[in-house]
Amino acid sequence: MEQTGMEHAGRLDRGDGIELAWAKLSGTGPTVVFLPGFNSDMAGIKATSLRDWCATHGHAMLRLDYSGHGESGGAFTDGSIGRWMQDALLLIDRLTEGPLLLVGSSMGGWISLLIALRRPHRIVAITGIAAAPDFTELLMWNGLSPAEQAHLMQTGRREVPSQYGDPYIITKGLIEDGRTHQLLGAPIAIICPVRLLQGQRDDDVPWEQALTLARQLESEDVEVTLIKDGDHRLSRPSDIALLIRTVAALLGENGG
Repeated sequence: MEQTGMEHAGRLDRGDGIELAWAKLSGTGPTVVFLPGFNSDMAGIKATSLRDWCATHGHAMLRLDYSGHGESGGAFTDGSIGRWMQDALLLIDRLTEGPLLLVGSSMGGWISLLIALRRPHRIVAITGIAAAPDFTELLMWNGLSPAEQAHLMQTGRREVPSQYGDPYIITKGLIEDGRTHQLLGAPIAIICPVRLLQGQRDDDVPWEQALTLARQLESEDVEVTLIKDGDHRLSRPSDIALLIRTVAALLGENGG
């Protein structure tokens, strides 16, 4: 029997030779699952701070890296929303049991919604941090000029500068796959409690999108918290404290 508060890390071959990295903290359920953002990983301060809080309070938690991210194998440019969702689902199905509380950052917010639609019986709550459903279309594709869109479709890829580090590649496959997983155009059949944390100085995801998402969710238990001076990362000490209080409340605890 695993000792509560002990984190174990490993890698899981998804069946095609690509190994997915994970870190699992033993404890009581529901298991908190952290889903990172686009070109991010499970070693970020939000994930590790939440891990530390869960360890202190005896809660189970799973952190993970999608293929092409962090410590996982595979090429980033081979990925897509559907591929990364399947990566997360594989790790969740293999490594966890019982109820889950999903915490998704940016793209991870989109992936958490897609997972909840596929495992509705297991999801007790969702917390989105600058959640970005449909971002491949609304933010990436619509942010390109017609000439840039045509060039991307012709060449299959486009390099985009990033304020967070090296430029990243947008692929034709990412855009086309994203269109098959869009959510905001219709009611979203998720009925569990949802908490959306959104900075109003977010240069990547317009804060109004959190309100759009809240309207589209069928759940009646949806709360949007706007942080007036918050950016996209929401990784300042005050932001981390808010995240922990939010997750703690959903788990029936205080955030101390």
